[in-house]
Amino acid sequence: GRDKDRIALVEAYAKENGFWRDADYDPVYTSTLELDMTTIVPAISGPKRPQDYVALDAAAQAFDTVIADFRGVDISDDAQDMAAEGPVATKPSATAKSAKVDGEDYEIRDGSVVIASITSCTNTSNPYVMIGAGLVARKARELGLNRKPWVKTSLAPGSQVVTEYLEGAGLQEDLDAIGFDLVGYGCTTCIGNSGPLQPEISKAVNDNDLIAVSVLSGNRNFEGRISPDVRANYLASPPLVVAYALSGDMNIDMANDPIAQTPDGKDVYLKDIWPTDKEIADLVERVVTRDAFQSKYADVFKGDEKWQAVDVSGGETYDWPPQSTYIQNPPYFQGMSKDAGTISDIEDAGILAILGDMITTDHISPAGSFKPETPAGKYLTERQVAPRDFNSYGSRRGNHEVMMRGTFANIRIKNEMLEGVEGGYTKGPDGDQTSIYDASMAYQEAGKPLVIFGGEQYGAGSSRDWAAKGTNLLGVKAVIAESFERIHRSNLVGMGVIPFEFTGGDTRKTLGLTGEESVTIKGLADVKPLQDVTAQITYADGTTKDVTLKCRIDTAVEIDYVKNGGVLHYVLRNLAKS
Repeated sequence: GRDKDRIALVEAYAKENGFWRDADYDPVYTSTLELDMTTIVPAISGPKRPQDYVALDAAAQAFDTVIADFRGVDISDDAQDMAAEGPVATKPSATAKSAKVDGEDYEIRDGSVVIASITSCTNTSNPYVMIGAGLVARKARELGLNRKPWVKTSLAPGSQVVTEYLEGAGLQEDLDAIGFDLVGYGCTTCIGNSGPLQPEISKAVNDNDLIAVSVLSGNRNFEGRISPDVRANYLASPPLVVAYALSGDMNIDMANDPIAQTPDGKDVYLKDIWPTDKEIADLVERVVTRDAFQSKYADVFKGDEKWQAVDVSGGETYDWPPQSTYIQNPPYFQGMSKDAGTISDIEDAGILAILGDMITTDHISPAGSFKPETPAGKYLTERQVAPRDFNSYGSRRGNHEVMMRGTFANIRIKNEMLEGVEGGYTKGPDGDQTSIYDASMAYQEAGKPLVIFGGEQYGAGSSRDWAAKGTNLLGVKAVIAESFERIHRSNLVGMGVIPFEFTGGDTRKTLGLTGEESVTIKGLADVKPLQDVTAQITYADGTTKDVTLKCRIDTAVEIDYVKNGGVLHYVLRNLAKS
């Protein structure tokens, strides 16, 4: 749908610079690689990270390991051999659970797929996989198949053009027939907006500690992100999402075993409903057109009747209505002076949390739904917002009061200051267990700065801004870890929070940290990029230990950011000066 003059310009530019690929295109590469295409097989990823590659034909067997990991079961060969001789087996099949769903004529078990969603991240911009998903639905429908009754299905493409070509191909009707109705456009399941499960299914999962599964076509599946009821989350192509909705079970070998049965009891294999490349290509050629993009994007900013009916006051600046629970004036610039200051020493700081390896920004940043008993839920309840209207953290990201209450509140995060506890909890100034938010507020009221300790790859994952904003608003002055994900390190600096890395083999574990210690780091006013500094840790019994940390303010301009209190202040002051 681009302007024809723009298309001609891009083509001319590409040809002039040797970027245009045609029959005569014969580039010379400085390095090459070889790939045996027979080694490339269909795959999914999960259950906790996008990089957790699982070949499709090994996924069912790999789920045994997932069960074992969640249940703390040793499934090594030796353990299995010993278990076979003893009275209690330790193989996952012996520890797998199932439960009857109240009011229904079926059971669910570890591995039951309770969410299957074709959602907007990445894949729905590819018409080949979307048409492919529609054709899987069509072939399944022709055989009389349907999604399993415990699977919550949805279709949320990122563009109205997808609807245009699915309807043009007659495939939306097929998708609707097996439960993949259009629910909207944009982020849904992949950011926790799938909505609640059927209450009876949720009860069966939680009462019996089942390892329920989601399968989605997004690109993020970190812990606690998709649904509070789902512990194992897998990323798959849209056609495979449809197939998993039909099978309803991660324990089925999708590549080799029957995935469903027809109404007359005939086994159906994945190959029976999988379209050919030619079927997909022919439909794409016919229904994905320039006209579709032009018509759908002609009035893309106009919105529907509800959008047009929104009452606005107008004006050059926003009036920040105080009663709004969605948008509030953030406090970043309160008390801000005209000139930058210096980087302050960190003196006698308390420890807000001690976290392990691979703490992702999904553990840190608020995402997904939340309950009334959480700090964010209490905040909204106090403002007469009913739990059914909480929506999600993502939808309330314009309200720092909600978001700071949800920072480090992921239901799967583990603070090593507390033994055997999951969720956003810590020890407050009085030593008692409390929410991270409430502890932060108590420390800030007492005028005590805070630090957080972490392990390797702190801040990995989707480096969203709120992972750094929330850390700042909770009064955290420094994060001390073994290593940082590069973008989150940069985001922390941009919010005025200093990242430090352990050196010399020191870690939170070798130091024996419990959270009862205090931390002092001096000499920061004149710190240089990547400079080593000394931190003094004072233990509960009064003993002290000095450790060398590398300051991960990496560049000179980042020194300026932190002196200004963050990149927002840096930019604002420079704008004011100009």
